[in-house]
Amino acid sequence: MNCRVVVEAAVPVFDVETEDEAIRIAISKTGEMLNPDLNYVEINMGERTSPSGEELPPAFIAADEALVALELEMTVFNVEREEHASRIARKEIGQRLENIPLEVERIDVLEDEDEDEDEEVETTDDASDGDEQSTAENDSAGGGDTETDDDDEEILPEFEDLVE
Repeated sequence: MNCRVVVEAAVPVFDVETEDEAIRIAISKTGEMLNPDLNYVEINMGERTSPSGEELPPAFIAADEALVALELEMTVFNVEREEHASRIARKEIGQRLENIPLEVERIDVLEDEDEDEDEEVETTDDASDGDEQSTAENDSAGGGDTETDDDDEEILPEFEDLVE
C-alpha cells in the first residue's frame, strides 16, 4: 500500500515585517533543510482557523518574529498500515527539521499502479480469444514463444540507447 502523508510544521522565522515575507522565508528555510536528501517532499502554505472558524493567514507575527504553518507532503511506499506511513514520514522529515514541531494532518491511501495494471490485463484478456494468452501473462508465467522473445530483444536496444 502507498500513502500520501501531509505533515504540518510550525517554522519559526526571525526579523520579518510582513506575513508574505515570513511565508517566503519559511518555505525557503524548510527547503534548504530538506534538500537534497528529501527533495521529493512538497512544501505548501498551511491553513489556520480561529476558534470561531474564521480563516487566518498561515503566519503569525509578533515583535518582528513569526511562526509559519507549512504543510509538507510526502508519498510513502510499501507500507502495511496508515500508522506505519505516518511514522515513516514524521521520522524522515523530523530528522532534517530539528526543533520544529510536526503533526500529521492527514493520510491518503493511494491506489497501487499494480492494481491498475492487473485491471488492464483483465480487460485485454476479455477482448481476446479464450485460447490466446496476453503478453503480460506470458511474461509473468515465465513461458513464452519466440515471437514474445523477439519483442523483448527489440525493446532492449531502445532502452540501452535511452540510457546512453
